[in-house]
Amino acid sequence: MQAKSRPSRRRSYALLASAAGLATVAALASALPADAHSGKGHGHHGPSRYQDVQLLSFNDLHGNLEPPSGSSGRVTETQADGTTKTIDAGGVEYLATHLRQARKGKAYSVTAAGGDMVGASPLISGLFHDEPTIEALNKLDLDVTTVGNHEFDEGARELARLQNGGCHPTDGCYTDKKFKGADFPYLAANVLDEKTDKPILKPYWVWKKKDVRIGFIGVTLEGTPGIVSADGVKGLAFKDEVETINKYAKVLQRQGVQSIVALVHEGGFPSSSSYNYDCDSAGPGSGISGPIVDIAKNVTPAVDALVTGHTHTAYVCTVDDPAGNPRMVTSAASFGRLYTDTTLTYDRRTGDIARTAVQSANHVVTRDVAKAPDMTDLISRWNTLAAPIGNRAIGYISADVNSTGTESPMGDLIADAQFAYGKELDPGTDLALMNPGGVRAGLTYAAKGSEGDGVVTYAEGFTVQPFANTVNLQDFTGAQLIQVLKEQVSGSNAAAPKILQPSKGLTYTLDLTKTGADRVVTDSVKLNGTAIDPAATYRVATNSFLAGGGDGFTTLGQGTGDLVGTDDLSALAEYLTANSSAASPLAPPATDRITIVQ
Repeated sequence: MQAKSRPSRRRSYALLASAAGLATVAALASALPADAHSGKGHGHHGPSRYQDVQLLSFNDLHGNLEPPSGSSGRVTETQADGTTKTIDAGGVEYLATHLRQARKGKAYSVTAAGGDMVGASPLISGLFHDEPTIEALNKLDLDVTTVGNHEFDEGARELARLQNGGCHPTDGCYTDKKFKGADFPYLAANVLDEKTDKPILKPYWVWKKKDVRIGFIGVTLEGTPGIVSADGVKGLAFKDEVETINKYAKVLQRQGVQSIVALVHEGGFPSSSSYNYDCDSAGPGSGISGPIVDIAKNVTPAVDALVTGHTHTAYVCTVDDPAGNPRMVTSAASFGRLYTDTTLTYDRRTGDIARTAVQSANHVVTRDVAKAPDMTDLISRWNTLAAPIGNRAIGYISADVNSTGTESPMGDLIADAQFAYGKELDPGTDLALMNPGGVRAGLTYAAKGSEGDGVVTYAEGFTVQPFANTVNLQDFTGAQLIQVLKEQVSGSNAAAPKILQPSKGLTYTLDLTKTGADRVVTDSVKLNGTAIDPAATYRVATNSFLAGGGDGFTTLGQGTGDLVGTDDLSALAEYLTANSSAASPLAPPATDRITIVQ
């Protein structure tokens, strides 16, 4: 439901290695006959031994039907001379055109996704429980996807409705047509119903074209319960990714399916922010770290490629399988900004993929191509329904309020809004804390529509905070508050720190030259200039996700004196309306609450 980072696992994390150089295509060294990539024979009748299959993939769309704004709508590209440039990217009108162009001339083409197609979506999709996104994915001819953690934001029952169709149980039908659900299967091999101990959706699916068969197994990260609201995963068990994939690979092989692709909603962290860097320049997989590396190293060699996601990063890497053979692992960033084009060479004699011939590259979903008319119509229809709500002005800003950085202006602004709302609920409220993964976007000064520069609309606010969490108040001792701050950089957050965004008045030093909990300098933690008293009681505002101990902040789940308020977006809108006007717009917070030593 929330952050894109993950709880720590029992697996070790590979150290990040630098990867220099430029490569748009990663390929395993070819050792096949000359006709291996042609799909044609040499003068004989019938199909050749080898057939190229195009695998198009993307991940973490999050309902971004319209081109995402700001940094969320750009990718970085390394040039031949080593310099970098940014390219505007994304939007399903353009994604559809790029995918359709990529499929031209490819008789054997399958399109798959790595999860989080919905959830944390902008207003055009989120307001309608992501029915618009499912409709768009149907039009994109998506063949199969795995579930991600965000597919569970509204629980398993709502996920089943997205798969099977039907009107929303509370909000009903939004148009005169009944929602028909996804044309493609959602896979959830490692998500089990606790009562039946069986997957809640199909664990695998087999793509067939004439005599070619490729099996797909779909899993989400085992740590999903730690980053989704408790209600969303109630009654569900999330099993180990590797054990699950290996189990169903054997099932597929027993059915005679030897070509297998794993769709894994878990990812890695590349050594470069450029989508086209050479991940393998210093050796297979050396340009990527994080949980996907250990998963890739342990998944059975029967699996021929891994399409991954979750970390919103871009990479095309080879990671050695347990047999020591390189295997392709890909991710296409997020929000529809990239797609991956992988060539899988199918060996008709063995029914398996000739792994030495696999080629893969990430491609930018540029906005310099013609818009797909059917997607333009789809966006227009849903925007018409959303406009009365989305176009309402809720505030004014004097400049972009960015969501990037250890402490971000947008994170601080949300914390300030929740603090102000908390003071309304209870004048004794002392501070607010906001989780970084819940800050889904920033606010841009430039107008997106006809509202005018600097105007913040409800739709823009919805894009920032789409979760419908409540703002909760809880009491903590000063010692507990300091422990919460230390949990940002220790325990399950030691490997990938999650730095909470503090409301104004809370200050401290984060010393990144140290390790673990010591990175939070205890003596530096102050509220309005006064050191935190370990024995005193502090009233803290958080969203309901954090109040339940989400993102590894177990101490936040131990508060007392709970008071549940309104939803977090309403708190943000109320704060912007009260503290800004056209004549006096709100300036971005200065992000000077956390002093970082590195």
